[in-house]
Amino acid sequence: MTTKPTPNRPSEKVSPLPDEVSTALRAAAAVPDLLVACDFDGTMAPIVNHPPDARPLPAAAAALPALAGLPGTTAALISGRALADLARLSGMPPTVHLVGSHGAEFSTGFTRDIDEQALATIKTELTAIASRYPGVTVEPKLASVALHVRNASAEDGAAALADAEAAAQSWDAEATAGKAVLEFAVITTDKGEAIDILRERTGSTTVIYFGDDVTDEKAFRRMRDTDVAVKVGPGDTLAGFRVAAPEDVAAALGLLLDERRARS
Repeated sequence: MTTKPTPNRPSEKVSPLPDEVSTALRAAAAVPDLLVACDFDGTMAPIVNHPPDARPLPAAAAALPALAGLPGTTAALISGRALADLARLSGMPPTVHLVGSHGAEFSTGFTRDIDEQALATIKTELTAIASRYPGVTVEPKLASVALHVRNASAEDGAAALADAEAAAQSWDAEATAGKAVLEFAVITTDKGEAIDILRERTGSTTVIYFGDDVTDEKAFRRMRDTDVAVKVGPGDTLAGFRVAAPEDVAAALGLLLDERRARS
């Protein structure tokens, strides 16, 4: 039997994974049917000031599709980004399941109909708000619109978010707060529902999910007894495990790849 090459590990220095994380990942890697799912920004890809500049760490970008190529292993990226943007920025092959718009947009299409008129209204009003505050930007998506304040001053960012929350009282939209962003969706869904759909479609008995943001907590809430939820970075969480940064996620994916290969 020919030994398959291992994807290159990241050139960046990575901290050793906490013992409890390594132990949990090894146990999960032993199941017959495994789903490995990750958030994108802040998890596979470091956070950047300008969203179009985000790219996954090389080791993570190599390990996730390699996992998808192993027997009994499904790999997925679940992001708040529009599906087309996620596909372009992540560079993932078709073997990796991509889910955009916080679980609303699968490669097979949207899980619900989109209210285009409501979406246009939200975009127009958020654009007007952003124009009043330097550094505040609007990111239109196919099922939502996001207001980014990462590049604004603290005062301007807070004011822009307050204006958006006030305007949203007249919108039929679901608001989700993230890291320096407030997003308004005209489709009600979340990453937890996406996990449930992927689990059912793939027949996976165990799920490993990595995420760093508030929106990932809804995925953590859907975890079952044999699943492994890993929070990336600081903050309160429902996840049972934590790592410090995307570099650790890359290391964790590499560990899972080694463990799954040893069993294939």
